[in-house]
Amino acid sequence: MNLFRSEEHARNWSGFEPSMEARMLKPVADWAAIFSNPFFRERGRPDYISWTRSDEGAAAFGDLRAALAG
Repeated sequence: MNLFRSEEHARNWSGFEPSMEARMLKPVADWAAIFSNPFFRERGRPDYISWTRSDEGAAAFGDLRAALAG
């Protein structure tokens, strides 16, 4: 993951790929919202893999996908 100060700065980066532009998240607040999702917060659970397959884990993943879709 690379963090840039602006979209312009990201586009000027030598490794920038225009095909990935749709995946750029703008403000750091968006990243904070994504990583505060239970799908990430619960990674330390001893039953994390089975939890992701539970109704609660599936709902967290659905919320995460919705947040990524914008």
